[in-house]
Amino acid sequence: MSNEVAITPAAGQAPLVLCLDAKDDVLIALRDIAPGTPLSTPSSGEIVTAVQIPAGHKVAVRQIAAGSPVRRYNQIIGFASRPI
Repeated sequence: MSNEVAITPAAGQAPLVLCLDAKDDVLIALRDIAPGTPLSTPSSGEIVTAVQIPAGHKVAVRQIAAGSPVRRYNQIIGFASRPI
């Protein structure tokens, strides 16, 4: 069973991001996302993008300290080289 959730900004619109697991630190942008776009996340409530996010890139759902693990699919995919 998959934990994937496509998060939609409003009813009837195409999803902006994909959440692979509720415990993930990042979402995957399904299309270009403009700065200032609000996103509702399963684990962190609402966040607002600070910069332009190209399709296919990751969006952090919470602050991540330098050296901390970054999770996707609820698995560590790397460590933050700087605060995110």
